[in-house]
Amino acid sequence: MAQMNFGGVIEEVVTSKEFSLEKAREVLKNETIAVLGYGIQGPGQAGNLRDNGFNVIVGQREGKTYDKAVADGWVPGETLFSLEEAAEKGTIVCMLLSDAAQIAVWPKIKQYLTPGKALYFSHGFAINWNDRTGVVPPADIDVIMVAPKGSGTSLRTMFLEGRGLNCSYAIYQDATGKAEERTLAFGIGIGAGYLFKTTFQREATSDLTGERGSLMGAIQGLLLAQYEVLRENGHSPSEAFNETVEELTQSLGPLFGEKGMDWMYANCSTTAQRGALDWAPRFHDAVKPVMQWLYYSVKTGNEAQISIDSNSKPDYREKLNEELKAMRESEMWQAGATVRKLRPENN
Repeated sequence: MAQMNFGGVIEEVVTSKEFSLEKAREVLKNETIAVLGYGIQGPGQAGNLRDNGFNVIVGQREGKTYDKAVADGWVPGETLFSLEEAAEKGTIVCMLLSDAAQIAVWPKIKQYLTPGKALYFSHGFAINWNDRTGVVPPADIDVIMVAPKGSGTSLRTMFLEGRGLNCSYAIYQDATGKAEERTLAFGIGIGAGYLFKTTFQREATSDLTGERGSLMGAIQGLLLAQYEVLRENGHSPSEAFNETVEELTQSLGPLFGEKGMDWMYANCSTTAQRGALDWAPRFHDAVKPVMQWLYYSVKTGNEAQISIDSNSKPDYREKLNEELKAMRESEMWQAGATVRKLRPENN
């Protein structure tokens, strides 16, 4: 492991320099990796592992997603099976189904988790809240996790570009004495940029907090609030959207993502600098109590239970589509659709 300084805090991380791809192949040479689910994370992780020379099979129900797996080169009866067949054949069984689907299939899958196998996750939800999900693994298997800090699409795209997506990793249960070695090898196999250690509990709580906070929930709320204020004060949809979303995503976001917020501040106008420096603490003080409330709701399992209850309803998909349709048809995102069409690359 390598020690790195993160803002004055020393953390140990693992890269392919410390744990080479060759070593990963050696560690997993006798393993059959069964990727259950070919939706969000499945294609990226399975594809990267296959390209890196690991023995991978996919488990997926028949339907559009199954057909996508076939189109991606997975062969029915050879490398593509039903969920149950893949779980039976795999020595590392990867639960890359949605959280709701993991709960639903667990009674069918757990019988195939025989002694010495590893049960792999990319999210700590099912295990951390297993008093609610019912996903309680047998004591004689390894329970491990590698959680890419991004979508499966990003994992695959960055891999094909010769880059790696950062991942956390955790060991919940080490029955074989080789759980950490298996986990690190898996992380290198899927093309992790670097791996940092966490726990299932910390990953699950930070992930749900991030999704509801700065990554998705809070950003939509913030953008919509600013857009509405501009529109209420007579600004056009084009002006409101450009000043709220387009400049953030197309100009500023890539800059502070690459070089940091301080660099972006140093390279904008003096008027923007002064305003940003003055208003950042006000937003911090206004938002932090909401973030603390959010974290408490996540940590106590309230958010997990809301998700479980919602996702288990028979009309869940229909109601979700209605909510997404309302967002898509809102003026702000309709303005966004027009702005995207007007970008230079689309003309």
